[in-house]
Amino acid sequence: MEKNLKESALDYHRHPRPGKISVQPTKPMATQRDLSLAYSPGVADACMAIHADPKQAEELTSRGNLVAVITNGTAVLGLGNIGPLASKPVMEGKGCLFKKFAGIDVFDIELAELDPDKFIETVARMEPTFGGINLEDIKAPECFYIEQELKKRMKIPVFHDDQHGTAIIAAAALLNALKHVNKKIGDIKLVCSGAGAAAISCLNLAVSLGVDKKKIIVCDGKGVIYEGRPGGLDASKARYAQTTDARTLGDAIQDADVFLGLSAAGVLKPDMVKKMARDPLILAMANPDPEINPDDAHAARPDVLIGTGRSDYPNQVNNVLCFPFIFRGALDCGASEINEEMKLACVRAIAELTHAEIPESVAKAYGAEGLRFGKDYLIPKPFDPRLIVHVAPAVAQAAMDSGVATRPIADMKAYRKSLGRYVYHSGTIMQPVFDAAQRDPKRVVYAEGEEERVLRAVQIVVDEGLAKPILVGRRAAIEKRISDFGLRIRVGTDVEVVEIEGGEDKAKTATFASTRQAAQLLKRGGADAMLCGTTSEFHPHLDIVKETIGMRKGATSASAMNLLMLPDSNVFICDTFVNHDPTAEQIAEAATMAAAEVRRFGVVPRVALVSHSNFGSSDSPSARKMQSALALLRKGKPEFEVDGEMHADVALSKQRLTEIRPNSALSDAANVLIMPSLDAANITFNALKATGGNGITVGPILLGVASVVNILTPSSTVRRIVNMTALSVVDAATAPEDLGSK
Repeated sequence: MEKNLKESALDYHRHPRPGKISVQPTKPMATQRDLSLAYSPGVADACMAIHADPKQAEELTSRGNLVAVITNGTAVLGLGNIGPLASKPVMEGKGCLFKKFAGIDVFDIELAELDPDKFIETVARMEPTFGGINLEDIKAPECFYIEQELKKRMKIPVFHDDQHGTAIIAAAALLNALKHVNKKIGDIKLVCSGAGAAAISCLNLAVSLGVDKKKIIVCDGKGVIYEGRPGGLDASKARYAQTTDARTLGDAIQDADVFLGLSAAGVLKPDMVKKMARDPLILAMANPDPEINPDDAHAARPDVLIGTGRSDYPNQVNNVLCFPFIFRGALDCGASEINEEMKLACVRAIAELTHAEIPESVAKAYGAEGLRFGKDYLIPKPFDPRLIVHVAPAVAQAAMDSGVATRPIADMKAYRKSLGRYVYHSGTIMQPVFDAAQRDPKRVVYAEGEEERVLRAVQIVVDEGLAKPILVGRRAAIEKRISDFGLRIRVGTDVEVVEIEGGEDKAKTATFASTRQAAQLLKRGGADAMLCGTTSEFHPHLDIVKETIGMRKGATSASAMNLLMLPDSNVFICDTFVNHDPTAEQIAEAATMAAAEVRRFGVVPRVALVSHSNFGSSDSPSARKMQSALALLRKGKPEFEVDGEMHADVALSKQRLTEIRPNSALSDAANVLIMPSLDAANITFNALKATGGNGITVGPILLGVASVVNILTPSSTVRRIVNMTALSVVDAATAPEDLGSK
């Protein structure tokens, strides 16, 4: 296994190009004019604006979102002093995590410098380049001195993650553990194995939270750190020297409530664990192997609460829970430092997040269905998408309250909402839909009311006030699953349940019975909108919907549209699921309905009829069909921009469109693509989703039926169900004149 992992890791770093990072321009550089703006002569104006007002650097350059990850390679992971060059893969990896979790750009800098003062001088001179400094993998005690001196000299955040990141996560675990076992922080006895940078920082932060320093005993490689120990102590250790007869970890651990391990594998023995106080907390954070194996700790003491640095056990103490988000908050308010108040705010925000229910994305990634706050869930999972929304605002607020924010955030609610773009790529374009749904929530019936993703989505829907949910299913089964998943929704209060007709036997044998029942409820006026399709294929659901509900007035056929989030744009593609070879009339009808739907996102539709033909370059039946559809649309004098038939690259590029058709009816690149066939639509959608959209979609959005119905797919995530709920609510509220059977 180790050999396979090694080869896989090396291949990962080698292919398809060496390393893990690259630098990408954020502005177009395709023409001479672009170059004249990006560089000479236009760049001179940006330079002089910063010369006149240094604060303009945050507006005119990337500095405000750029962090340096800096090391000298003297304490790299569990590898020790391997030097700066060998540390580079780690620093690149750290940069990837900053970008992945918080959208922060990073330059990794590996310095061949062991002299602390020269290291400090080198880093301090780089202040004009960066918005923040993340010190990484520097050995103790030099790391304390380096950070302290840089914080004195620099007016940007300086943060040694090996110290403070670990400390923040451990502190959050400590707060939650004490809450779980009902112990007061000022009463506990804490024993620490290890006295390096991370250990001392953990202890300092624990004291800031209320741990009594007199009740802390620290052990290093020589045993207990006590008053008068021969050989002397550096200042960081001396702070925790106690007057005690204990000389070994085995002596010190008697009646301890908490064990912090930042030392070496296996130093905490099962017999030592037996001597600890009731409900002991063990944070065994040595890597790659902890101070005690969790299984051994549980065997010694069934009441133990334990966390490690490993991902294969509960309560992983992982710095990625902290550093991207504390920097995000610090950068966004222009903090001049990361102070104690900001670190404590980070601790409390992380601790509080653990008390909310687990999102489906986290449960799926960790096999953690039903996980809830308790001994096996004291801190959030590293991939919890809610971290940035909870932690960054708390950090920014603390920076403002403590007076170190140079660009205070005026509207914290809006700032918190803006951070959603790092969580769900659909966040920005969906926001107008969410706002409208919250203003006028409607009754939405979910055909698969017992399905896990539906229940998790409904919890979010209730929390955000998006709709009034109705679940089709067996009440007892729904209530049990709500409990199993640790959700807070209450049947009869937050959600209504409509018992599936025929009871349990019907639920097991009739796959689409709940869809028919939901459609009938909608038809009778018992609901305003309907969602189905999360457990089976699209077309059988559509057949039931058309048979039960019928088509909208004036509509001859249904169609389906998907929204795809690309790196620089959002594109709606129609018809991705319904009509295999639509007529010109059906295409025109679909384009009209699609344009109306796009407006509900707060987007002005620009519709392109896409083809292999480019404005008459082909006389094929498919090209003539799209030409006829355009003629039909123009005859009806649509209230939206539309043009065609055209190539997809022309549709999506204003520059190409202008070159080929200077007088196009489209004022900019198209954002709605109407395809000549289902094959073309579905292939284009899935190809773009895989290669350019990171799989982030909204839909399918069903167009043309007499009531608001959306048929999802078995691959739908919780977030997609939430998005489609909000969209269904807005459709039900804003398009009543279109509804009703023809």
